[in-house]
Amino acid sequence: MSADVIVVGIGADGWSGLAAAAQAELSQARVVYGSTRQLGLLPGEVSGDRVAWRSPMSTHLAELAESRGVEWPIHVLASGDPMFHGVGASLVRAFGVDRVRVISHPSSPSLAAARLGWDLARTQVVSLVTAPVDALVGHLTDGTRALVLSRDAATPADVADLLTDNGFGASSMTVLSDLGARTERVDGGHAATWTGTPSALNIVAVDCVGPARSRAPGLDDDEFTNDGQLTKRPIRALTVSTLRPADGQTLWDIGAGAGSIGIEWLRLTQTGRAVAFESDPIRASGVVENARRHGVADRLEMRGAAPAALTDAPAPDTVFVGGGLSATVLERAWAALTPGGQIVANAVTLETERLIVDAADRWGGELMRISVERAAPLGRSTAWRPALPIVQWTAVRTDTEGQR
Repeated sequence: MSADVIVVGIGADGWSGLAAAAQAELSQARVVYGSTRQLGLLPGEVSGDRVAWRSPMSTHLAELAESRGVEWPIHVLASGDPMFHGVGASLVRAFGVDRVRVISHPSSPSLAAARLGWDLARTQVVSLVTAPVDALVGHLTDGTRALVLSRDAATPADVADLLTDNGFGASSMTVLSDLGARTERVDGGHAATWTGTPSALNIVAVDCVGPARSRAPGLDDDEFTNDGQLTKRPIRALTVSTLRPADGQTLWDIGAGAGSIGIEWLRLTQTGRAVAFESDPIRASGVVENARRHGVADRLEMRGAAPAALTDAPAPDTVFVGGGLSATVLERAWAALTPGGQIVANAVTLETERLIVDAADRWGGELMRISVERAAPLGRSTAWRPALPIVQWTAVRTDTEGQR
């Protein structure tokens, strides 16, 4: 198959670990792109020009995709499997699938699973190459096995600290450095007492020992830093389930308060994204901190007050309106929804209740009144204490009129 861009996966074992077809491709290459480390793995018989990616690599890649006068094909080196957290996917996006051919190599998780005897299909793989270490939090629960792709030699210590801080200090950690190379090394220990010094090229295997953590919506209220502007647990659990979290979707959380709705929504997806709108800068900082604590900060974008901050925000598949509910906010949110998108609004006061009743009259949907009571002391006895009831409006946009 002819192609303009030929991507060759290469491991830490370098040239000797490549299949004959991969060696043949590189031997006839006129120009090879890759990182300085990857290019250094090539022997002298690869006579083509070697071009190291500039930083940021994304800019260099975009320039190459738009360039004219390039003598095609070009060859690109990628670590391990180019289509698994590698440059292959970026090249396909930049050039198109018809112009790219990929010659794969075993990924570092595949090699690690083989060394450890782990079933890769039942193992979580988490990349911290570009994500913050907090992104691991959402994957932690007792009995889970995870392979963590490291950014550098400091990542294992960061992982150990995060595990310990979240009650998983007894978890075993195995750090595999330079997999496949002559310098391959395996260091083992436990998170709470970790002292290893791996190479920069490493992967961390974690066998979790700690609390069982459910992904079901309805975390305890004290799991969120807040000043009282928080959708309480029973209403939150019902609201998040009504919002139907799904991968690849974008949520608007308008009037975010502590951010609990958006954060719980994100916890139930791997690739969902949320945009939180909050007028109070102190609360906005709290939303970011809560998102970090729950491992979803890298998928949450913080904006200011609605409706002004709604302008140019990524189009939502789902909208939740909690605080700051107004006729203008509802109008703008409804207009911004993608076809088939859903809106959910919670009202507490009579004024906001009238707004969502009017919205239901205009756009349809369902109205529901939710009341929660808790047992609490009454003198020497116990009685039911009702919380303020919530009126919830849910509607799905089935037309495209007014789409921006």
